[in-house]
Amino acid sequence: MKSGVLYISYDGMLEPLGQSQVLAYLKRLAENRRIFLLSFEKPEDWADDIARHRTAASIAAAGIVWHPLRYHKKPSALATLWDIVCGFSVGLWLVLRYRLRIVHARSYVSSVIALLLKRCTGVKYIFDMRGFWADERVDGGLWPKGGRLYQTAKWFERHFLLNADVVVSLTRSAVDEMRAFPYLKGRMPVFEVITTCADLELFRPAPSNGISPDSAHPFTLGYVGSVGVWYLFDETLRCFQLLRAQVPGARLHILNRGGHDYIRDRLKAMGIDKDLVRIEAADQRGVARAMQEMDAGIFFYNPTYSKIATAPTKLGEFLGCGVPCLSNRGVGDMAAILENEKVGVAVNSFDDEALTRAVHDLLELTETEGIKARCRNAAVRCFSLDEGVRSYTSVYKSVEV
Repeated sequence: MKSGVLYISYDGMLEPLGQSQVLAYLKRLAENRRIFLLSFEKPEDWADDIARHRTAASIAAAGIVWHPLRYHKKPSALATLWDIVCGFSVGLWLVLRYRLRIVHARSYVSSVIALLLKRCTGVKYIFDMRGFWADERVDGGLWPKGGRLYQTAKWFERHFLLNADVVVSLTRSAVDEMRAFPYLKGRMPVFEVITTCADLELFRPAPSNGISPDSAHPFTLGYVGSVGVWYLFDETLRCFQLLRAQVPGARLHILNRGGHDYIRDRLKAMGIDKDLVRIEAADQRGVARAMQEMDAGIFFYNPTYSKIATAPTKLGEFLGCGVPCLSNRGVGDMAAILENEKVGVAVNSFDDEALTRAVHDLLELTETEGIKARCRNAAVRCFSLDEGVRSYTSVYKSVEV
């Protein structure tokens, strides 16, 4: 009989993140293990009957046993506590009923449930931390640093790290940081780096039709995703201005949901002709098609402390489509990937001199022979689902010994 794993996710399987970063792995892992999935679904997602039934059928077809619970939002602390109580109750029943020996918890709230299960039943506990969650709340302006919520979350983080049988991190930079935590001295957990995966079957270079590229096609700089608190969008627009100084016919293509008014306001404030910028929303397939038409990608993160644990999925998607990127240092292992794989440029600062040089280097890179194949190969090495599944399989085997 296949050995069993209880996977706990506070993110719902009806959300895009649950689809791409949880189910994509679990469907493959379920080929060799019994997977029991406990997730928390938001009411508005659950109300979509068609999507719910389609997702449930897909999960069942993969052999995964899904136990969806309702996510509660308000009042914040009490709602989360109630979710933990519900998750622990169902999780305990599953562990005892099916004699499960491994609990795999995604991020912090799920890990509270997993840690309780470990204390009560002795299961092996995998802390899939996904980032420095408490510090993200502070860096995003949601919590004051040193406040009660932050201190409580960091107290839990300490106990997660001290009690986990394996800690999975998205980046090597975060592992290096955690190895320096004083309370881990002499009690260092086993760390495994497994970055976010990209759907490289979807995000791939456009198929060749045997026709030479259209010389009239303008150089297209692509921006994909949010323009919110974590991103330095004005700096992105400044790079576009500097790009046009070197390539007068260049265009900017932005794919974004929910931020179009803000984007237009910033274009106006910076004096950029709106006719030079294409702004649209797209589903995942639409994003992939758009990326295939881009010559380079760009995105800048606010390099706060918590970002050392971030692994942007969009980097894997751009590279999967054969598109080199311009970004910045201080964000996980991103700069190392761009520079070591020679598939992009990472800036140290955002003054005009540094950005002008970065844009020049990016242009040179786009003209390098074989750059699309190099980007694609880097994506396969660094962001492939196959590598992630192999790594998680190895982690499961290690805790069974």
